[in-house]
Amino acid sequence: MLSPEFTQNMALQLLALPVFLPILSAITLIALHRAGIQIQRIISGASVSILLICVVYLLASGAGDTAEVYPMGDWPAPFGIVWVYDRLSGLMLLLTALLGGVSFLYAIATDEDKKGAHFHALFQAQLFGLNGAFLTGDVFNLFVFFEVLLLASYGLMLHGGGAARSRAGLHYIVINLIGSTIFLFAVGALYGVLGTLNLADLAVKISQAPASTYGLIAAASFLLFVVFAIKAAAFPLYLWLPGTYAETSAPVAALFAIMTKVGLYAMLRVHGTLFNELTAPMALINLIDPWMLLLGLLTLIMATFGVLAAINVRRQVAYLVLASVGTLMIALGINTQAALTGGLYYWIHTTLMTAGFFLLAGQIVRTRGDQIGETHPPMPQAILAGSLFLAYAIGLAGLPPLTGFFGKTMILFAALANPLWVPIYATVLISSVLMVVALARSGSALFYRVEHAPAAVKSAPINTRLSWAAVSIPLGLVVLMVIASKPITHWLTQTSIQIHDTPRYIQRVLHPTPTAPGAGFAPHPLHDTKVAH
Repeated sequence: MLSPEFTQNMALQLLALPVFLPILSAITLIALHRAGIQIQRIISGASVSILLICVVYLLASGAGDTAEVYPMGDWPAPFGIVWVYDRLSGLMLLLTALLGGVSFLYAIATDEDKKGAHFHALFQAQLFGLNGAFLTGDVFNLFVFFEVLLLASYGLMLHGGGAARSRAGLHYIVINLIGSTIFLFAVGALYGVLGTLNLADLAVKISQAPASTYGLIAAASFLLFVVFAIKAAAFPLYLWLPGTYAETSAPVAALFAIMTKVGLYAMLRVHGTLFNELTAPMALINLIDPWMLLLGLLTLIMATFGVLAAINVRRQVAYLVLASVGTLMIALGINTQAALTGGLYYWIHTTLMTAGFFLLAGQIVRTRGDQIGETHPPMPQAILAGSLFLAYAIGLAGLPPLTGFFGKTMILFAALANPLWVPIYATVLISSVLMVVALARSGSALFYRVEHAPAAVKSAPINTRLSWAAVSIPLGLVVLMVIASKPITHWLTQTSIQIHDTPRYIQRVLHPTPTAPGAGFAPHPLHDTKVAH
């Protein structure tokens, strides 16, 4: 039997692996790019498998039950770079690894990785940027990892070429470059006023800041919110997403299902830490919550119109991603423990379901074509494709018995305590009904509007068992969530409690013992430094 101390120390040493393994794999793949696609697949597949095993072990070991801090080079915060691993970070790492796994399987099953150079190197660089963003403990390195994952996503998005893909990629690049510029302005303003960029140290410095600096701090907060809203594709900054996600390849779009969640994660982590009611001055509390709730409602409304108006499968799934962003922003804008628990439950659900739906859309496009309203010959394996389409449509519309229904129910129950509960209920419920209508219409057109042309059917490509397995895995995981809904809900409740416990987060980051990275922490009397409200 392994001792608890050994298990904890092992988990601590693994904290750096989700960051360094993908980048080392990317460097190796670039160096061996002439070795052939099979060698690249072996290296990339081994890296994704090890990453998945690592993040599952970290979660199972309970390493994130209290925030664990790993100072790089043994330089303590706020002077050095620190990785901070807690339940929320662990959850995001797990979702990234799962999406990386199914996207990799689909890419090799359909030979998407053969359509351009350096697919696997870019894929690993994308995982590096995502994992770094979820683990970093300071705002500047959040900016760095944002840029890394965006650079990798540019290459992945354009992988395989084509005029439509290049056009959509240009829009994607331009809007994100604007966001990166605004990010630098916000980071510079915070550093100029407070002299630090470590999240925990920023929270302490904000609590001690003179009232004369509140205006500049608030302005930097709003700039950061704009940046994160661009990354999350919130209204009115969402127009780049439908074209980008619809034009790229299916495995890349599936991995991109986690990209909008990076923006939402940054909102939750940065604003939740810096402007928490337990630490921040009264004048700086809840600066963005009303805006987040309003923009969440508008994003959900516009996404619903997009789902109704979409004329091809992949664009409709892209608007379903936007609908999930709107729903999650509503949960974050309500900003209660119950709303956050429901939001996290829905967060897991929609990340898995939209990724799987993108892969299913790829299967449909390969054998039938992308246009919903056009008449085509019957699809090969139409019963399997239709069954999966029905299951994914039920899940993403928020109907029982899948987890989307549970997540929306928890969010709506939490909304009863909010003054805007009437527009919240109206928007969420009406949008769900309209999405049911839109997806039912699409399913009918895709699988019943057919012409019988045997010669055309014979020439249609047949999707492989491995590609169908990749499509089915996210749905299978959601079914497991239904079966294990009680323990998962309990775990997410504890996660939401941990997220709101900002003083404890600050203690863990700023006051570790010198014996081992994150091994123990001295108490930190935060209330002595907190500005009186």
